[in-house]
Amino acid sequence: MRITLILTWILILYLSSVSVQSKYHSRSLPYDSEEAKVTNLHFFLHETISGSNPTVAMIAQANVTNNDNNSSVPFSTVLTLDDILKIGPESNSEVIGNAQGLGVLIAETSTTNLLWYWDFGFITGKFNGSSISMFSRNPTTAMVRELSVVGGRGNFRMAKGYAQLQDYIQNDTNIISELYVTVIHY
Repeated sequence: MRITLILTWILILYLSSVSVQSKYHSRSLPYDSEEAKVTNLHFFLHETISGSNPTVAMIAQANVTNNDNNSSVPFSTVLTLDDILKIGPESNSEVIGNAQGLGVLIAETSTTNLLWYWDFGFITGKFNGSSISMFSRNPTTAMVRELSVVGGRGNFRMAKGYAQLQDYIQNDTNIISELYVTVIHY
């Protein structure tokens, strides 16, 4: 018993000294940043809210929620979307990508406010395979809304910037929004 105790203490002391004497090794390289690029984009988001092939769907809603504000989307509703990005507002305009994301109704007032996460993926041209991610509060009753660009991939790696979104056409079945996006990327 005594020998076991002595050997245990020797082992503890040895392991303690090894961890103190060892040094973490990492080869650090200086950061060499590339020059930032600024890209200005202009496109239209085509959203179908009803009909045979909607691009927006409600995926969850709290059971305790009332709809006192008579909103078409009650408070705490979670939406998913897969909208089409086009060069112009016309239905036959060239498709350049899609916007996929989630939204949550966050204000139970007469003004509808949504918290949106969007990923705008491009499928043609110079930015084919690239995307920009936006995350912002979207006060839908405002004429012009500003959204934050918080990231990207492909040509838009480490993106930041902002987008201005304005409804171009809105009716019972469709919403077409015009976006001006300024992206700073590397």
